[in-house]
Amino acid sequence: MSATADPADKSNNPAFKLGFEPGQIVQELGYDDDTDQDLRDGIEEITGEELVDEDYDDVADAVLLWHREEDGDLTDALVDAQEYLADGGLIWLLTPKKGRDGHVEAHEVAEAAQTAGLSQTSSIAVAKDWAGTRLATPKAAKSGRR
Repeated sequence: MSATADPADKSNNPAFKLGFEPGQIVQELGYDDDTDQDLRDGIEEITGEELVDEDYDDVADAVLLWHREEDGDLTDALVDAQEYLADGGLIWLLTPKKGRDGHVEAHEVAEAAQTAGLSQTSSIAVAKDWAGTRLATPKAAKSGRR
C-alpha cells in the first residue's frame, strides 16, 4: 500500500459527498482567494482530472459554482452555468455558510434556482466556510415538468 491518500478513502476527502466519479470533467466558476482549496483538491483527486475554468470550450459533466452575495445576480450565474453542462449534468452551487461574509440566504438560492429552471435536490455543508446546494438541470431531474 502506498503512503499517499487513496482516492477511495472517503474519510479524508471533503469532496466525496458531492458524488463525483473518476473521469468526470468539472468546470469551476467563481473561483477567488476565499474558495476552499481542500475541497478543490478533493474533487481533482476523485475525478483524476484538473478542474477546468470558464475558458474551457467543451462540455463538462458538472459545474462547481462559487457564489457570494456580492457576486451579482445568482439567477444569471445559474443560467450561464448551464451553458457549459453536458445533458444531465449537475451544478454544485457553493455559498458562504450563514454568518460568513457573502452569505446567500436559502430562499434566495431556491428562488434563483427555480427561475433558472433548475431543481434543488439537496443542501450540505461541504467545507468549513462553505455550504453546497446540488442543482439538477431539467434533463437530470426525474420530473417531467419545467
